[in-house]
Amino acid sequence: MTSAEIRKAFIEFFVQKHGHTFVPSSLVVPVDDPTLLFTNAGMNQFKPIFLGQEKRDYTRAVNTQKCIRAGGKHNDLDDVGRSRRHHTFFEMLGNWSFGDYFKRGAIEMSWELLTKVWKLDLDRIHVSCFEGDEANGVPRDEESAEIWHSVCGVPRDHIHYFGKDNFWEMGDTGPCGPCTEIYYDRTPDKTGGAHVNGEDPRVMEIWNNVFIQYNRNADRSLVTLPSQHVDTGMGFERIAQVLQDKQSNYDIDLFDPFWARLRELSGHTYSGLFPKTNATDPAAEAASPGLRKDIAFRVIADHIRCLTFALTDGATPSNEGRGYVLRRILRRAVRFGRQQLELKDPFLYTLVDVVVDSMGDAFPELKRDPSRVKELIKDEEVGFGRTLDRGIALFDDAATRATSRDRQGAIIPGEDAFKLYDTFGFPIDLTTIMATERGMMVDLVGYEKLMEEAREKARAGGKTGDSSLVTLPPAVLDQLRQRGIAPTDDLPKYGYEQMRSKVVAIWDGNELVDSIKTDAELPVALILDRTNFYAEMGGQVGDVGRIVTAGGGSFDVDATRAVGGYVLHIGRLLNSEIIVGKAAGVTVGLARVATQHHHTATHLANWALREVLGEGVQQKGSLVDATKLRYDFSHNKSLTDDEIAKVEALTNEQIDKKLPVHATEAPQEQALKINSLRAVFGEKYPPMVRVVSIGAPVEDLIQSPDKSDWRGYSIEFCGGTHVANTEEIGEFVITSEESVSKGIRRIVALAGLAASAASELAAHLYAEIASATNAPEADIPARITMLQRQAGADNMPLRAKRRAQQAVLELQAKYKAFEKSQKQQGVGSIDAGAIAEDLIAKAAGAPMVAKLDGVNEDQIRSVTDSIRAKVSTYAVMLGAAVDDKAVFVAVVSDDLIKKGLKAGDWVRETSKIAAGGGGGRPNHAQGSGKDPSKIDEALEKARSFAAAF
Repeated sequence: MTSAEIRKAFIEFFVQKHGHTFVPSSLVVPVDDPTLLFTNAGMNQFKPIFLGQEKRDYTRAVNTQKCIRAGGKHNDLDDVGRSRRHHTFFEMLGNWSFGDYFKRGAIEMSWELLTKVWKLDLDRIHVSCFEGDEANGVPRDEESAEIWHSVCGVPRDHIHYFGKDNFWEMGDTGPCGPCTEIYYDRTPDKTGGAHVNGEDPRVMEIWNNVFIQYNRNADRSLVTLPSQHVDTGMGFERIAQVLQDKQSNYDIDLFDPFWARLRELSGHTYSGLFPKTNATDPAAEAASPGLRKDIAFRVIADHIRCLTFALTDGATPSNEGRGYVLRRILRRAVRFGRQQLELKDPFLYTLVDVVVDSMGDAFPELKRDPSRVKELIKDEEVGFGRTLDRGIALFDDAATRATSRDRQGAIIPGEDAFKLYDTFGFPIDLTTIMATERGMMVDLVGYEKLMEEAREKARAGGKTGDSSLVTLPPAVLDQLRQRGIAPTDDLPKYGYEQMRSKVVAIWDGNELVDSIKTDAELPVALILDRTNFYAEMGGQVGDVGRIVTAGGGSFDVDATRAVGGYVLHIGRLLNSEIIVGKAAGVTVGLARVATQHHHTATHLANWALREVLGEGVQQKGSLVDATKLRYDFSHNKSLTDDEIAKVEALTNEQIDKKLPVHATEAPQEQALKINSLRAVFGEKYPPMVRVVSIGAPVEDLIQSPDKSDWRGYSIEFCGGTHVANTEEIGEFVITSEESVSKGIRRIVALAGLAASAASELAAHLYAEIASATNAPEADIPARITMLQRQAGADNMPLRAKRRAQQAVLELQAKYKAFEKSQKQQGVGSIDAGAIAEDLIAKAAGAPMVAKLDGVNEDQIRSVTDSIRAKVSTYAVMLGAAVDDKAVFVAVVSDDLIKKGLKAGDWVRETSKIAAGGGGGRPNHAQGSGKDPSKIDEALEKARSFAAAF
């Protein structure tokens, strides 16, 4: 059987013979589960069902799931290349039961497929069961063992018991349960029973049947789920190895196109050599060039599959979370190609076509935009190519240093080994091999310590900091249903007028309680029978507001979330008490209004960005709240001033047109046909979707979906709240634009009153720019400081910021020319930069207090400006005699201001000594005195004053 035939046979067996529904694979980049770096098992997309938070219109499912195991709990990266059966990317064939069949049904179906359909040798099949966990109250799984023996006929000596290896968990928390694993023994005499769950590649696990019975809490405790489920996973590449009678996963037909392409690129041929174990053996690999080349072949083939699927599904290489993992995978592949196959030029990106050709029929999304994937990989390769050469030089330096310290048994320090990995992509096996070739060793203990810190950094990308209040465990959801408490009716959420409701439950994070009183220290969550509070989702924050119950209980809502259909109003009781069953008045906070302005403006900006930048713009994330909107989108370079101006202009034109905002539910299948409709890639949408159209009635869109006019409107799937008419938004301005990761840009923008205030700031800034341009040259340093301070405001429109930056550059050039002219004319010009450097050097980190001779006030400020440009921490007090008076100028950095030293106070106390006074802001102040003869004494006072801080 070919790989394609095996995949098809598995799916058809469960669909046609056992009534399963085929459910397409989810993305390998989870869009709705922050606890995962990557989709690592077929059950990931069904997690809400196991937790009781969601129901589907089927109870049996089957598919082949795209999986990546290269970070977090399940990480096979280090084994790839040396192992016969490990991958970073693989397919997981699986069948599921959601409260339908359980152990017997799953085991019988597995046995039927393996022995009757695929006709595997019964005598070569072994199974394992869970030996039990007394501490957590999980019994030994005798039930599964008995089914295997009595129903399927598996001999007792082919049934094995193991501990944690037979208890499957998706991650640190979540659905889990005991499992029974199926092994196939390919030893010549069928005596591989002793190697079950061992390292012998001839006795390989091919299928795992997991019985989801529990939920693992954050404190590691187990709670029984209300319903029992089945989750099975069969490694597609593994079963293909068995059915095609190959000796490794990499020998199956699926990898043949990769070997052919790599042979074309490198001139080398794949031979299928493997080390004796998965562990790195630098000496053996150094002695076998053929083995090193075959390891490189496997690493490259595996890693390009992983990268192509991950990038297709929306991930990008970066320095955080999953992007950090992908960058390491890419660099590992490039390094193996360069070191072992002599592929000096970028090559990895050319293998994307092989992935698409070999797997595009099973996963059509690969054909959607392979050019983008190739571009991302090539850019990374080019950059890493330069880095790799520097890494080799770093190893040489480290080896030289180590040898100079100890010629006998020289050791590469762990810090150097880690830097080679973290900065230059050198895995420890390469560093060890290179060291062995020189007769050296590597400090692996020190390396591992630093590596663990790096792993924590990667894991951090898949963690969530949410407290127990923002979710409802399966057992609590079941309690709510048993009490007859229906999911919250939140249909009123699209309005925000005050409404009447009733408290039906109170969740304190540990249990459901009947009441709360004012003396309760911790926040709780109220569940109402109906609500108009919008629960956080789709990038829009949850509502805040107030709930007042009969009897006088007043409750401030700080956040709103939804779990399993129940809306959680999270906050604190202000007075009296709240009792379950009491009537309640529900008032949504005014923040909703501003949030709606920003949400509808986000839709308009999405449309405008596509109009300006082209069809390549796809939404990659958003955040909408009362203070701003943040929008991430695919684009490979910074927006120019002209592009920003066009996006703002198009968005404001739509606002000025006073377009009605239509929101109507429609069948997803019909809605997807609407010309120019925008949907978030990877988002799961229900059969009935809410279509938000700005300007055109949804009914018209559904009736004539192909109409070219729809291109001129913003049309999206969206469950959020919006204004009724764009006129309500008032105005739209972009305040920042930046790169989030490779190929992903982010804009932050303001709408409504916040946008109007920002426009006023811009008008003031433009006036200041005009004034500064015409100011006397001597005033330019002060004007530059003023412009930089004003332009630095968070709510300053981006185009105004950029115009100010340009004006500063022009003013700096103008002042430089003025200083040069003054110097040429010999009228007492100074070198402010040189004076600043001298003061910095003499102070050595202490406050800079000094007297300047022969200077004017502008020149004093030039010196302070120069100091601020050269160091980040500073406390400067300069004094000078100017026009028969004492002049003092003080500047203080923000970190020292926090310690209590404020320029205004400092200059005021200093100026008093010279019979004067002064003041100003904490970071910049000026003073003067009538007696210039007291300058030295005043500066001594300045030193003692600063010393107190």
